[in-house]
Amino acid sequence: MSLMKEIKLNQNTGKAVQLAQAVVMVRPVDFGFNEETALDNEFQKKLDDSAKVTEQALVEFERMVKRIKAAGIDVLVLEKADTDYVTPDAVFPNNWFSTSQDGTLTIYPMFAENRRQERRIDDLTDLLKREGYQVGPVEQLADMDEKLEILEGTGALVIDHKNSVLYASQSERCHEAQFKRFAEQKGYQASYLFDTASDNGKSIYHTNVMMSVGEGFAVICADCFVDEKEYAEVKASLSLANEVIEISKEQMEKHFCGNILHVKNADQDAFIIMSKSAFNGFTQAQKQQLEQYGQLLVNDIDTIEAVGGGSARCMVAEVFFDKAKP
Repeated sequence: MSLMKEIKLNQNTGKAVQLAQAVVMVRPVDFGFNEETALDNEFQKKLDDSAKVTEQALVEFERMVKRIKAAGIDVLVLEKADTDYVTPDAVFPNNWFSTSQDGTLTIYPMFAENRRQERRIDDLTDLLKREGYQVGPVEQLADMDEKLEILEGTGALVIDHKNSVLYASQSERCHEAQFKRFAEQKGYQASYLFDTASDNGKSIYHTNVMMSVGEGFAVICADCFVDEKEYAEVKASLSLANEVIEISKEQMEKHFCGNILHVKNADQDAFIIMSKSAFNGFTQAQKQQLEQYGQLLVNDIDTIEAVGGGSARCMVAEVFFDKAKP
């Protein structure tokens, strides 16, 4: 467990924003089973008809974009680059970049070689500026070809922005040194790096598969923790400002109940983005708990979940930048 500073609520909670009003999504033109990421992503499944998989993924993606937009949330779609590179996991952009309220665009080191091609900084900044967002400095945590000290964005990092707390499961996608460096440079009030294990004994490859922090609630899979003391400390931290909703390993592994995202629209109406599988996986009591914090925005993305090994939260990268004034 890495605890950078004592557990306490951030005194600047009124300034920090937890819920984004806009997201970036990437059209899955090359979508398919990624052999490279399958080495540590136990959630991926290889289906027979690859052409049909891509076609169905595009249908699921378009339907999800329309559903999120209909809720009044700004969706910026990054189209395929004009290159010969094949990027089967490009539909999961939150792993290679994140945005901050101060205008910083942070670029992260990626584990799989074919995922490093997803990092299209110029195309992303052009899209953001074209849609009226103010983009500040670009910060790269490591060289673009970094192979060891990996930290895959808000897949590896689950962030409580309002209370300045950082949570992460140690894995090949989350290197301890890079995590500690990030936490210290960004000035988080507290940070937790913990060990997890699936039923097969492997580390959970991305933290956002097993937990999510919204505004007023947190969903977490307690059974994933290797050390009970570590979980007790994480839960104590989460409980300072959130209702903690515990899910089982089955809910995490079979339904992606941990892979959800709390957002809001311009009218300050809150929504919780999740997949149909997650919605079906939550108990009725858990759904009622979540509905206290926002309308459940349910998306049918069965193909993307099965083949890609990621779910609804992985598909949306939050935009915390300000809009340029007219």
